[in-house]
Amino acid sequence: MGELSKLPNIGKTMEAQLLQAGIPTPAALQETGSREAWLRIQSFDPSACYNRLCGLEGAIRGIRWHDLDAETKADLKTFYQAHKLP
Repeated sequence: MGELSKLPNIGKTMEAQLLQAGIPTPAALQETGSREAWLRIQSFDPSACYNRLCGLEGAIRGIRWHDLDAETKADLKTFYQAHKLP
């Protein structure tokens, strides 16, 4: 496992997906942002869910996704619902 898997919420599967999405480092994830990273993952994995989006945001912030504040979770939920595949 590499650098990305040292972040909260990022296991070996999510790390592999981030690499496939062209996001090789924590700095690249920070620069890309959770929403764009999630969209890239969804482009090849249609099962990308709301929890994965929250996991990416938490990883960027250095916290478990469960600890995201309610406002952030609501914003992510709105984004997810607008972009999820049917």
